[in-house]
Amino acid sequence: MAKGAVLLAAGGTGGHLFPAEALAHELVSRGWQVHLATDDRVERFAGNFPASEVHRIPSATLGGRNPLALARAGLTIWRGVRQASGVIQRIGAKAVVGFGGYPTLPPVYAATRRGVPSLIHEQNVVMGRANKALAGRVTAIAGGFLCEQASGHPEKYVFTGNPVRQPVLDALDVAYAAPSRAEPFRLLVFGGSQGAQFFSDAVPAAIGLLPASERLRVRVTQQVRAEDMERVRAAYRTLGVDAELAPFFSDMAQRLAAAHLVVSRAGASTVTELSVLGRPALLVPYPHALDHDQAANAAALAAAGGAEVHPQATLPPEKLAGRLVALMGDPGLLNRMAEAARSTGKPDAARLLADLTEAIASGMSVARFRKEDKR
Repeated sequence: MAKGAVLLAAGGTGGHLFPAEALAHELVSRGWQVHLATDDRVERFAGNFPASEVHRIPSATLGGRNPLALARAGLTIWRGVRQASGVIQRIGAKAVVGFGGYPTLPPVYAATRRGVPSLIHEQNVVMGRANKALAGRVTAIAGGFLCEQASGHPEKYVFTGNPVRQPVLDALDVAYAAPSRAEPFRLLVFGGSQGAQFFSDAVPAAIGLLPASERLRVRVTQQVRAEDMERVRAAYRTLGVDAELAPFFSDMAQRLAAAHLVVSRAGASTVTELSVLGRPALLVPYPHALDHDQAANAAALAAAGGAEVHPQATLPPEKLAGRLVALMGDPGLLNRMAEAARSTGKPDAARLLADLTEAIASGMSVARFRKEDKR
């Protein structure tokens, strides 16, 4: 018999849904019924989400200064709050957990109005706008890269780390070993769940600048947006480089585990999976993020020695080619980066977040949970 229902709320991108999915599996294994509140983007990423029901709740961003746009957004959010409140009542939710993104606002706000225990999980070093708006109202705040002071409410804060999905945990036993200079070199390139045009331009150009001996070693797996696919495929074909290209890889955990070097953006989920698996990376933070959260996430891994961080504006193909040549030619450095990355990983984050969720669902205060927590 199920212990009860928990409603998870997350924006419909991989960065928000993947940690929610990890928590969902952990809660289901403990006997909870899990529901998901999200938006219409969910289909692409929620194929393995163990939700009893998916609820598409209206929401909107409150950015901009246009009074009419703000009024429309406010009405949409309020409509979402009313709909979410009905869902919470109908399923008898014992707790509501938000993972950020504007679709989090109505369900978590509705929970606070109804007196249902609520929790927000912030994956990044910098708290996102939706979570920041909710932080003062919720029961607890869990942090991935977020530190206690940055939460704004230290008395509610619990460090859990960022939950990773089961396929990532299944790949923990795949040891990292940098290849010798005579062996193939597996390069994995991706730009987050939405892809990145920058990598479509920069990576083929950089590989074209490699010495022939190194270019022949490279085996590229690259996430490429559909609109860039033909030109990127043609570029690699012209170079004679073995490249597997796709708009999205559903088996990303296995590909991360197989990679000798990763070139990617620095979203919280990406940095977390790199650290849990222990894979060296060249991180290029998305330059247009509102709160520069990716730069902060990347800096955390780089500080441990597990990654190099390169701003997009200062990474022309020539510089990227130079870093590839240097790393491909230094297996010892790659092995040290992998070890440093793995030292920062927290593979038990889903369990810790589930412990906190169950605690607030039972009525336990954050102060008592922190006192009794034996980690």
